[in-house]
Amino acid sequence: MARKSKKQRRAVQAAAPRGTSDRDKAIDAMMSLLAEHSFDEIGLAEVAGRAGLKLSALRTEFGSPLAIVAAHIKDIDRAVLAGGSADMAEEPPRERLLDVLMRRLEALAPYKDAVHSLLRSARRSPGLALALNAMAVRSQAWMLEAAGIGAHGPRGALRAQGAALMFARVLRLWVDDDEPDMDRAMAALDRGLASAERWDGFVGDLCAIPCAIRGRRRRRPYDEGAAEADAA
Repeated sequence: MARKSKKQRRAVQAAAPRGTSDRDKAIDAMMSLLAEHSFDEIGLAEVAGRAGLKLSALRTEFGSPLAIVAAHIKDIDRAVLAGGSADMAEEPPRERLLDVLMRRLEALAPYKDAVHSLLRSARRSPGLALALNAMAVRSQAWMLEAAGIGAHGPRGALRAQGAALMFARVLRLWVDDDEPDMDRAMAALDRGLASAERWDGFVGDLCAIPCAIRGRRRRRPYDEGAAEADAA
């Protein structure tokens, strides 16, 4: 089967509204504030005020504005993971991952202005950029697993980091793309995934070298002993 239609993917996005708990109110408030201000201009008092919460209630849920962003990213992860389709199981890994990442863009669509603001703030703050990268790597590990691509071990860690960097490049195009069909984002994803396939094959070849060397070392004493026996 081919990719889901854009209409089908939009239906997945609309099916996951946020709740009304203090946690959800705080996250919605943070995203709303990010759409209007840079990250470093937003304090916990501003979040509590926008959410209609007392600071004591906000403290029960979160310890910092960055923790609220992390909770939002976790919610996006859950929405994407819940939106999977069994009919993608027979597709190649690249198509499965493309489907997962397109669902992620659609889940992020209501927060596009906030994402744009966060990307701008990260360009000015190396510390924020590093923190967001760590969150992105964790998220992409889940996205890879959702696509049936291993994200465990050293090779999986490299895959997750590569996917995080690739998706960040896509996001920088996506936030400025006003086309409803997300053609620019789709094209950037296609290019990024094609490059990732080549890189993953290269990494696989590199990972095979130490195994081959260890195998030769294990065989060498036997081979030398056999050669001496043959010579005798």
